[in-house]
Amino acid sequence: MSKDSENSLASKAAIAAGAAIGSAAVAAAVMFVKRRNDRKAAGQQPPATGTAPHYPPETD
Repeated sequence: MSKDSENSLASKAAIAAGAAIGSAAVAAAVMFVKRRNDRKAAGQQPPATGTAPHYPPETD
């Protein structure tokens, strides 16, 4: 009978460990997406003006 309780305890520990790993993976994915969106927004250039020296002249 003690063997059954040990298996039960082991399976509960495995479930708890799996839940912790899963929640950490979800948190990491959310942080990755947020960081990616922040970099994307920061990389956008301001609108082109005639006085901005970092824009090449348009030649069409």
